[in-house]
Amino acid sequence: MTETSIVVQTKGIITTGTPIKVAEIRETLSLRTPSVVSAKHPSLTMKAVEWQGKRDVKVSERPRPIVTKPEDAIVRITTTAICGSDLHLYNGEPSGAVHKGDVLGHESMGIITEVGSEVYKFKVGDRVVVSAVISCGKCTFCTKGLTSCCDYTNPSKEMERLYGHRIAGIFGYSHLTGGYDGGQAEFIRVPIADFNLLKIPDNLRDEQVVFLSDIACTGWHANVLGCVNEGNVVVIWGCGPVGLMTAMWAKFRKAARIVMVDGEKYRLNFAKEKLGVETIDFNNGSVVEQVFNLVGAHGPDITIDCVGFRYPKTVTHQIQKTLGVETDVPEVLTECIMSCRKGGNLAVIGDYFANSNNFPIGALMEKMISLRGGQVCVQSYWRELLGYIEKGLVDPTFVITHVMPLDKADEAYRMFEEHKDNVVKVVLHPTLEAAP
Repeated sequence: MTETSIVVQTKGIITTGTPIKVAEIRETLSLRTPSVVSAKHPSLTMKAVEWQGKRDVKVSERPRPIVTKPEDAIVRITTTAICGSDLHLYNGEPSGAVHKGDVLGHESMGIITEVGSEVYKFKVGDRVVVSAVISCGKCTFCTKGLTSCCDYTNPSKEMERLYGHRIAGIFGYSHLTGGYDGGQAEFIRVPIADFNLLKIPDNLRDEQVVFLSDIACTGWHANVLGCVNEGNVVVIWGCGPVGLMTAMWAKFRKAARIVMVDGEKYRLNFAKEKLGVETIDFNNGSVVEQVFNLVGAHGPDITIDCVGFRYPKTVTHQIQKTLGVETDVPEVLTECIMSCRKGGNLAVIGDYFANSNNFPIGALMEKMISLRGGQVCVQSYWRELLGYIEKGLVDPTFVITHVMPLDKADEAYRMFEEHKDNVVKVVLHPTLEAAP
């Protein structure tokens, strides 16, 4: 068995320079991993959105979760939402990572109904946002602000096999990220509540703050990764909610020009109307040529991928993806690289899970493009961003096009996937009654 010299932190005591066995590290990790499976209430039930198969979700009755570890809190959900990345799971991707009966959803907020004996910062009755990303707050990565790289909240050995390491757990986002029950439900159990909840003042409506759970922070994360600053020219791929949040923050950070790329005319028009950005329709020919024609031959300072792995446009990648030769389509990343100016920055916040073919590594290297990506570090951003919302400097509610009862989640998913009724963002309310 391999021995190594490593810094290990256990119960606040730091040990360094002592050879320890890798198995001991694994044991330490497992001791600090929160319980993935919630204990169930013996009699009370709740409604929750469960995945039943590809493009098949339903609202089911299931036992309510109860406090399972002393650090847990139970939150009664008042508002939740469907994220664009939920559509990956809706479509059964990545293959085998989502199981029948899994509760979906990672954007949610509500009111605390129960706390464990080791929850010190919150009490029953507090109104809170639930971080999509589940982090311990104490490991090396969390203490550096890299909370989505947390060492202790994701037990997935499959992710470790794919990536060499595990990232943090995520609510309702497949077994690659832990298999935790999600927030598209009437109640959710929140592990390590002191770090994964944000208290919300009463003067703000749910819709103003619920996106601090994910997309408001993710859009800010994209700007941080891309180093968006005053005077920059920024091109963003994807006019979905995450792309729109990214553009909102780029505007807030005083980017000189913001261009958004998409293939749905209503989404392009929505972005132009709500944010005053310039737009490119990828159906009108080469995106790279359109970018150069719009911003000049040098290209933009920063390109941002808010799309991810699931959207092949060319026959080559459609075939490769269908045959399983590749799992992740690199066409958006290719356009980002080929468009970006020499010495520019590329930020990747669209999800990628495994392997891509025909990735232009040569152009990335030769053009000296700096690439940074990663899941959002919610807990590192949400207090700052809450302050901007409180001051009225931004209003994330502009992305909401549909408010529906939780009971209509199957209809909402179908509408979102098929781009029906000019949908951009769907918010679900467990207490909202469905129309007869």
